[in-house]
Amino acid sequence: MRLKDKVAIVTGGGSGFGEGIARRFAAEGAKIVVNDINVAGGERVANAVKQAGGQAIFAKADVAKAADVKAMVGATLDAFGRVDIMVNNAGYTHRNQSMLNVDETMFDRIFAVNVKAIYLAALEVIPVFRRQGGGVILNTASTAGLRPRPGLTLYNASKGAAITMTKSMAVEFAPDRIRVNCLCPVAGDTPMLADFMGGDTPENRARFKASVPLGRFSMPEDIANAALYLCSDEANFITGTAFEVDGGRCI
Repeated sequence: MRLKDKVAIVTGGGSGFGEGIARRFAAEGAKIVVNDINVAGGERVANAVKQAGGQAIFAKADVAKAADVKAMVGATLDAFGRVDIMVNNAGYTHRNQSMLNVDETMFDRIFAVNVKAIYLAALEVIPVFRRQGGGVILNTASTAGLRPRPGLTLYNASKGAAITMTKSMAVEFAPDRIRVNCLCPVAGDTPMLADFMGGDTPENRARFKASVPLGRFSMPEDIANAALYLCSDEANFITGTAFEVDGGRCI
């Protein structure tokens, strides 16, 4: 097992990419803290992990609130005594439209969940990692941060910030044996897909798929497999990378 006895927090773990990561990590021996603001989804995934023979707890938290993140990491330490992997996967977006039509409240929420949450998690887990002698942070960014397109400008900007933060953190915390990487998935069939496309219609799906050389959306399994590699000891010399999981979309 590639993550045997590791403890991993997965934010946004109640659906989509986060669920895929949580289930895959558990199958490889990790003890999982499933975080989500959706209690039903988070508890469902945690229970599924346990029913499959793994160890998991659910931790409700808004990753954009410092007190919630602190409590989430505290619950992890109470349950498992350590934390080895922090997966900042929770994300938020506006509907595909002109940036001029996106209000300030939406702007603030996007940057709070997609960028500030990485900072808040680092405040809590990096001191733990230092005490333990190292750790791994994995951020879910997006192809939108590498090859932005009109209609998602503010979301694109937040993911660009996540990529730059990943690279800077990787350099800053390398002396502490803390690796920091990010994933850049192409659009997947997740709860946010309709917003990305500006509406879930057969025409929009066909248009989006046509932009991917391998001809399909990403799947949670695609993202989970990439996350597993980057968080495993097999990648112990990889840090600061923005790993494209995109079927060739960014070429």
